[in-house]
Amino acid sequence: MSPLSLAAHLGRDEFLAQVYHRHYLHVPGALPAPRELITWDDLNTILATNRMDPPRLRLSMDSEMLPQYRYSAPVSTRRHTVWQRLHPAELHARLTEGASLVIDAVDELHPAVGRANMELEQWLRTGVQTNLYASWTAKEGFGVHWDDHDVVVAQVDGSKRWKIFGPTRTAPMYKDTEEPEPPPEKPLTEIVMRPGDLLYLPRGWWHSVAASEGEHSLHLTFGIQTTTGAQLLSWLADDLRRHDVLRLDLPVHAPPEEQADYLKRLKKEVVDALGDPALIGRFMAARDAEDMTRMRPSLPHINSVPAVPGVRVSLTTARADLAVTGDGVTFRACGNEWDMATEAEPLLRRLLSAVPGSVSLGELADAAGVSVDDAAQVITELVGGQAVAVEGGAG
Repeated sequence: MSPLSLAAHLGRDEFLAQVYHRHYLHVPGALPAPRELITWDDLNTILATNRMDPPRLRLSMDSEMLPQYRYSAPVSTRRHTVWQRLHPAELHARLTEGASLVIDAVDELHPAVGRANMELEQWLRTGVQTNLYASWTAKEGFGVHWDDHDVVVAQVDGSKRWKIFGPTRTAPMYKDTEEPEPPPEKPLTEIVMRPGDLLYLPRGWWHSVAASEGEHSLHLTFGIQTTTGAQLLSWLADDLRRHDVLRLDLPVHAPPEEQADYLKRLKKEVVDALGDPALIGRFMAARDAEDMTRMRPSLPHINSVPAVPGVRVSLTTARADLAVTGDGVTFRACGNEWDMATEAEPLLRRLLSAVPGSVSLGELADAAGVSVDDAAQVITELVGGQAVAVEGGAG
């Protein structure tokens, strides 16, 4: 088990069966080496080497985002463009005053966090975005609030006190028909997160967070995208366009009996579709195959992947779909689909098993019992479809 395997430390199957979407879970000391995810030095490097404007990088205090000029200074280039350079002294001053520092999607900026992200995406079969939070005072940067997605929190350094109030509306959404009721005055529980602790919190659970233990805090929040019935019905509406009744214009000007007949026909197609026990599986397979969250180029290999056993490759998505068909296999990833011979199945399964890491062409060739040339040709096709990337440069 990897020391950073969030799925393993949360409980894998037991977590999915008993906790996920149901109630909070605190796992003290779950990660033996949380700084393998990210360190303060990593954060300093990210801040120094990336140009990030709000809301990607922001300071928050008293539930409000501070204006960028309070911690950065404009720089004019010789091409007459202006960008904001982070001003370390001003940044330090704002953080001393009680601001919290936030970086959205830090998984795109730091490989170790990206790998943890991919593992969660593969396990939970949904998108994950990881935000970084750093704070130094007992001031609450965001007040009592709820999120429209589940979160897994990993405390990396220092400590932070979480007040958890519970939900006041079942599974609230970003686009919803009404707002949740206000939270109760007293929290359901209070948890002090220390280095290596994990916390799972379902969406809609009111909470507040503060570095109130007299020390600075650095934590990561893995935000888990929702997969709801509303999304299933939206996908189903598109899927059912193969039936002419879905494509016909609504009988707006027809008499009531014709409108009723149309609705009866429409209802039949929808009810028949919802009666298919494999519907959710089809929806998830289609959703997985469209995921494009980790695409990366394979420079310098812009035309083909060299047939060198040591060249390492990796999937750019954690949610590729492989299905065995009557005369071969179908591999779907990043919005593309490939029909391949049965002999390609072991190669593709070995590629899938490497997520979130990489695998060499030699290993892929051995797994399938084919030549490295043949393995390179398969991978070249997948690179062309943006589903695979070559790692390590020229190889």
